[in-house]
Amino acid sequence: QTYAPKLILLDISDISCIRDVAKEILNCYGCVDILINNASMKVKGAVQSISLELDKKIMDANYFGPITLTKAILPNMISRRTGQIVLINSIQGKIGIPFRAAYAASKHAAVGFFDCLRAEMEEFNISVSTVNPTFICSYHRQPTPGNWEVSIWK
Repeated sequence: QTYAPKLILLDISDISCIRDVAKEILNCYGCVDILINNASMKVKGAVQSISLELDKKIMDANYFGPITLTKAILPNMISRRTGQIVLINSIQGKIGIPFRAAYAASKHAAVGFFDCLRAEMEEFNISVSTVNPTFICSYHRQPTPGNWEVSIWK
């Protein structure tokens, strides 16, 4: 069956709304065959210059967001005993580089979670894949002193 596309806006770093969005998707379509987790945020800076607040924001977007969405969709896939989950991650989930500690830590955490999930989902015929591309060019604004929000890559 073919469905008309539906646009649902989601800030993946806003953990509180993810379950509601997943519920809206499942109510609209009944199931999700393929979930591609492809949202990400990154920040560049020395460890001592990045606030714990920003570390947490990066972790929410790159780790807690994808796992929260996956956990919200997963029961439907398990009950149907089919599905595919893909994490578009980063090579920095395997290798850390200077001035990317928060980003690399969040990507390492995501790799660990989805590796474990892959093993657990095998019995339910659910495929879990992690893609770790090398560096990509994305939109970026140059930061101004004291304004960490504009130093984030989105």
